[in-house]
Amino acid sequence: MKKEANEIPIQNLWQEVRELSLGTTSQIDHLPHPPTPLQFHRNYISQNKPCIISNATNHWPALKSWTQNNYLTQTLSHSTISLHLTPNGLADSVIPYSNNTLCFASAHVEKIPFPNAIKKIISTDLSYVAYAQEQNDCFRTEYSALSGDVESDISWASEALGCLPEAVNLWIGNHKSQTSFHKDHYENLYVVISGEKHFTLLPPTDFHRLYIESYPAAQYHFHKDSGEFSLELEEPVRYVPWCSVNPYPLPETKAEEMLKFPLYFNGPKPFECTVKAGDILYLPSMWFHHVRQTLDSEGRTISVNYWYDMQFDIKYAYFNFLQSLRFKSSPEPTFSIECAEDSQIDEAEGMLLNGQALYALPDNTCHWLKGLSLSVSVFNGSFGTKNGSPPKHPLSNILQPTSFPPFGDQSNLTTPDIFGIGSPTAA
Repeated sequence: MKKEANEIPIQNLWQEVRELSLGTTSQIDHLPHPPTPLQFHRNYISQNKPCIISNATNHWPALKSWTQNNYLTQTLSHSTISLHLTPNGLADSVIPYSNNTLCFASAHVEKIPFPNAIKKIISTDLSYVAYAQEQNDCFRTEYSALSGDVESDISWASEALGCLPEAVNLWIGNHKSQTSFHKDHYENLYVVISGEKHFTLLPPTDFHRLYIESYPAAQYHFHKDSGEFSLELEEPVRYVPWCSVNPYPLPETKAEEMLKFPLYFNGPKPFECTVKAGDILYLPSMWFHHVRQTLDSEGRTISVNYWYDMQFDIKYAYFNFLQSLRFKSSPEPTFSIECAEDSQIDEAEGMLLNGQALYALPDNTCHWLKGLSLSVSVFNGSFGTKNGSPPKHPLSNILQPTSFPPFGDQSNLTTPDIFGIGSPTAA
């Protein structure tokens, strides 16, 4: 099969970034002691290169006190937390919906007292999986009673990055809790307090290998009377760009998955690491990561992570350019958006002018299209928010994916070609 012009250079990029910077094995650097701010910036931040740092948290009280559930339940006895429930431990992931279709499913969330939450997390008798994974700076809001047990920031990282953490999060889960492949627009310092975390990593250069597509967003709802879950699509329909690859498929589906996603399974090996209690993983911004965990003696895994704002610099520009390149084996990111008001049309034009959309908009052709479907091709996974989801603004009234011609010279396109007037076709 003849390869498209982009494919060989992109595949060469996967190999070259490993040979020049990241290493050609599946391992990442492991530092025995914390680096100086200068060393950390020079060797890792500036190179967008992950590493594990040991002996950086030995003085934290949490490493001893959090090993017992009794301490946590007593300290948080009056705290209400957000507990995420799923039937299988797969929250914020792509799962089957109906009629052989897929959706992006988010967990059912309930607010309950922490002592009840920890019992659900470690229980082996429940028909669902409970995971404390609220994010959104949850450690400083829901778990503030524990603030004296860890540092408010990682001092040498804060100095190297030139800022304090924007968010600090706490994670408490069991062996069934998994995090699907995704990326974040943060510099992430991830500290394991108890148990172990197993990360599978791909650099931003490997974007095409994860087959990012736009899936309709859905929400789990747990029905206490029956003990069962229902899965309901959001209304109005919202599409979320997400990675399609499960790096650890079941044995009975592995052959099918390998045929479906050859760029992932046949490409360079991903980087893999285990972060043990007391260790810190530096996870650079925009690195794709999948996470599994091993329990401690109390039946849970506990971690705290520090999100520092990334610099939207030349690396981000290069990444957006890479996303715009079409690879035959990977999907093309597009959305169709209803423009009902002048303000929405103006915002669509702004998206194009600001580089959030891929296709050029002809001058003075938009306003007479009010009320029609304006199709805008949007960068997958970086649509103006930290987690890669579409922002909540008027243009989030998304109808359905729309196909576009390949990126490049569009001088021969008519207005209907560009705007997808009429019935949009499936991507």
